[in-house]
Amino acid sequence: MHGLTPNRYLGYFLALVAGAITTLTASPFELWWLGPVAIGLVYQDIHALTPSQAALRGWCYGIGLFGSGASWVYVSIHDYGYTGVLLALFLTALFVTGLALFYALTLWGYRRFCGPRLAFLTFAGAWVIGEWLRTWLFTGFPWLLLGTAHVDSPLAGWAPVGGVYLLSLITVLTGTLGVAFLHRRWWAMVPIVVLWLAPQGLPSQWTSPSGEPVRLALLQGNLPQLIKWTPEGQRVAVNTYSELTRDLPDDIDLIIWPEAALPMFEDQAGPILARVQSNLPPDTALLTGILQREQEGLYYNSVIGLGNVEGEYRKAHLVPFGEYLPLEPLLKGTLAFFDLPMPAMTPGPKNQAPIQAAGLSIGNAICYEIIYADLVADRARHAELLLTVSNDTWFGASIGPLQHLQMARLRALENGRFVARATSNGVTAIIDPLGRITDVAPQFETTRITGDVMAMSGLTPFTRTGSWPTWLLAGLLVIPGLRLWR
Repeated sequence: MHGLTPNRYLGYFLALVAGAITTLTASPFELWWLGPVAIGLVYQDIHALTPSQAALRGWCYGIGLFGSGASWVYVSIHDYGYTGVLLALFLTALFVTGLALFYALTLWGYRRFCGPRLAFLTFAGAWVIGEWLRTWLFTGFPWLLLGTAHVDSPLAGWAPVGGVYLLSLITVLTGTLGVAFLHRRWWAMVPIVVLWLAPQGLPSQWTSPSGEPVRLALLQGNLPQLIKWTPEGQRVAVNTYSELTRDLPDDIDLIIWPEAALPMFEDQAGPILARVQSNLPPDTALLTGILQREQEGLYYNSVIGLGNVEGEYRKAHLVPFGEYLPLEPLLKGTLAFFDLPMPAMTPGPKNQAPIQAAGLSIGNAICYEIIYADLVADRARHAELLLTVSNDTWFGASIGPLQHLQMARLRALENGRFVARATSNGVTAIIDPLGRITDVAPQFETTRITGDVMAMSGLTPFTRTGSWPTWLLAGLLVIPGLRLWR
């Protein structure tokens, strides 16, 4: 590449390292303090690069991040997607390199339109705008957002105020200000200290419990994914969840089975569910993930209830390629050529009423939906408890389930709500309104957990507004450095 120097090569390498470092900030490593360090490695000397060189630096960062932090996609494609090793490696590489383009676009746009004036602010704003784009463009993939790591850090108090994107903004500001400080701009330490100490003056909890505790039981069947949808797997699932339910103590108010707990459609499971319901103690409710189908050929990933339950939920934000095919006219032939399965789920309505169960108003987010902060905030505005059912078997023994759990914890903290998380083989957990795990099941075991949750009243600032104030702030931070005519 014309014009490259060893220093620029070093910058690309450090950006690759910075991406891998960012993975270490998330679960299961949780080295949140490395986030500003990663930003510093990407930001240093950024104004010595042309837009195209900055794009390459951003792309290297993305490769390091997703190559290390989202490598679990190979498990889903190869182990459970029935693809060969070479094709799985190719598709995983395509996934990683495609996602890395978001960071290439972010840094290209930053260098193309922004100069060095107030760069510590404008870079932070541009970074969060890039995360915003990754949240919705091409259906979105807000996994490994920089702010997610801070559910346990001193910055956690900002989460109920501005959510994950405010945490990202503060993390990036810390990194850019840290670089300024290392260049002997001593004043840069003042805003760093203020941003990190300010949460100590914020309310520790923005919501309050109402009513009596509700006793939950979350069941984890640990069914092998490769046999789950076979006749044998169906029999094992029915027996496993029936027995786990039958053995529960009588004081349980609400029983939760995970996503697609019974590997069959609701109409096929009717007699089984009727038998389970007939054995439930009086006033006990049961919620389960299940697939539904209608005569028109529509298929839904849903949560339905037995016993003391009103309403149901149909998953609204589907997983691209896993549950539906984006750009279907263009890609259908490609999937047929590679002999890949064709996803065919239907999204549920966007504005669905909460499920009423065991005296609670329950907002739902099935599996992948829990990673969308604003979707969950919308559910929380009308609910007293948040529920997420998931089939994390697709991740295998990778770091994916632990990252997924961390995002669920952040949703609890952002919205000041208990989150009940029932999964097929882990991590099944009850999370309190401060994002702390109060009960958890070990992975890869057939087991259950029981614990108390409470209806929470009141709304956090983030639940009221969602992410738009932070996105607006990010845009405003970029304005002072704009250089539109060069």
